[in-house]
Amino acid sequence: LYSRAGEITALLFERLERDGRGVGVLPALGTHAEMTPGDARRLFGDAVPYERILHHRWQTGLVRLGEIGGAEIDVLSHGRITEPIPVEVDEELLNSWDLVISVGQVVPHEVIGMANFTKNIVIGLGGAPTVHRSHFLGAVSDMETLMGRADGPVRHVVDAAFDRFIAPRVNVLWVLTVMEDTASGVVQRGLFLGAGRSSETGGAAYRAAAALAAQCNVDVMDREFTRVACWLDPNEFRTTWLGNKAIYRTRMAIADYGELIVLAPGVTRFGEDPAIDLLIRRHGYRGTPATLSALGTDPEIASSLGAAAHLIHGSSEGRFRITYCTDPVSGGLTCDEVEGVGFGWRSLPEELARLGVTPTTGAGPHVDRDGVAFDYIANPALGLWATRTRFSLT
Repeated sequence: LYSRAGEITALLFERLERDGRGVGVLPALGTHAEMTPGDARRLFGDAVPYERILHHRWQTGLVRLGEIGGAEIDVLSHGRITEPIPVEVDEELLNSWDLVISVGQVVPHEVIGMANFTKNIVIGLGGAPTVHRSHFLGAVSDMETLMGRADGPVRHVVDAAFDRFIAPRVNVLWVLTVMEDTASGVVQRGLFLGAGRSSETGGAAYRAAAALAAQCNVDVMDREFTRVACWLDPNEFRTTWLGNKAIYRTRMAIADYGELIVLAPGVTRFGEDPAIDLLIRRHGYRGTPATLSALGTDPEIASSLGAAAHLIHGSSEGRFRITYCTDPVSGGLTCDEVEGVGFGWRSLPEELARLGVTPTTGAGPHVDRDGVAFDYIANPALGLWATRTRFSLT
């Protein structure tokens, strides 16, 4: 919502339509739920009619282009994974387009280090095997060593997949933004354009954007959060699959035995996909050992490695407490549902009253009604918070 990708796409759509070009808009959703008409209007305004939006389906309508070999994955994962990663993409990507314009934001990311660039196509328009295995590679490679970094094992795989299999067949122009959440609101800090492979101007644009994002979106602190609350915009976060960005982006700043409070007014389910939602309910966020054990006993999660990666990422590994605050009266997850996956739960209306925050409360240190200090983050997906010691050691 804050990337300006919607606004940029709308401007491009209107201009190209005016010039008589045939234009399609294909949201790069990966495994996420399809956009609704309301989502599209919120992102694009009235510029892009909903019937002109194409829909990526990550389990059907795919073309297999090749694979990143097992020997290469073995080296990248330090022996943790030896299976190849297939490269499958949406067949629409190869549908004789003169130009593919990939628009998105470069920002710290829990799987690939810095989001966007080749990820927008290889993963955003990728098939299930590509998504699952690449995400599991990130999980076993320790996300705390990846986040906020422009390079890493998953980035290598995704760039290689694009460079070797997609670039020879598709002409891609990259449009990359860098945004920053400030006291005055979200502002744009950069716009980077390039074309083609990671070794061409596209790669140069990404690396420049990632360097700026490291300055604008990574908050390296001299102190730890002992108690931090994160607000999840209900227009953007409806599942823990997305809402757990509050966990990923703050984990390197939270003290041992501290607490993360996730204020989640729009979260009504766990997974974006019904099958993955079921797996989350079955296994919960119970840490790496429990998840790896489940791979040996449950064939369904063994065939859904992206879900396994998500369960690993969503656990604090017992180091700090995670409390989700929802409102069952308004359709949110119930106390039993939240506690059933391993999180703590509190009533959202009661927690908001106790903390004294609203959707417009500014980020930073605050004191609740009982006089207890806490830190508040309004847009956890727009940044990465880490102590100087943890970030320097990763």
